[in-house]
Amino acid sequence: MGMALMAGTGCALTFAKRSPWDIQQLAELSDQLEQFKTLARLKSDEADELRRAKDLLESRLGSNVSVGYDERGLVTRMLDQVLFDSGKAQLRRGAYPVLDKVAQVLNEVPGQPVGVEGHTDDVPIKYSGWADNKALAFARANAVVSYLVDKHGVDPNRLTPIGYGEERPLVSNDTPEGRQQNRRVEIIILPKASGKSYEAEAERESRYAK
Repeated sequence: MGMALMAGTGCALTFAKRSPWDIQQLAELSDQLEQFKTLARLKSDEADELRRAKDLLESRLGSNVSVGYDERGLVTRMLDQVLFDSGKAQLRRGAYPVLDKVAQVLNEVPGQPVGVEGHTDDVPIKYSGWADNKALAFARANAVVSYLVDKHGVDPNRLTPIGYGEERPLVSNDTPEGRQQNRRVEIIILPKASGKSYEAEAERESRYAK
């Protein structure tokens, strides 16, 4: 494993010199590593549930939505433009088909807790009426939770919304493209063992949402 990690580090150092095919291969290897680390923490039946959920999500969702693993669990990531108009926390009609498909999968893995996170870029709120980006992000996470519960009967006790605002960017906010990537909602199918700690995190974060 150590040799593999060293090799990966070497690849990173020469990243700029590699072809697009090489870069794609490295991205795929990174995804596989995250999947391995996530699933290795779980009991076999729970790992099987997350694998099944990933297959279902990938087969049902379009190119505007990404599905993959990280240290939290199985993450479905949607850019804000898929779900919301700029500065708004009311779901667009175009969001319904996407969330309908996500809800179907959540109902097919009923034993797993689920986190719903709102994220923004770092541009200050000026005209939309929200106190700050964190408040907007929390309202958006709550809007997604409400839709999943009200329209599809997802158990509300499974769902935990968090609004992080600009605190956890995926990439730099220095470009329009980067800011667009950072404006997103993430729905995370969590390991059962993470449910309580995630709820505690949500409780801490809610104290700062104005």
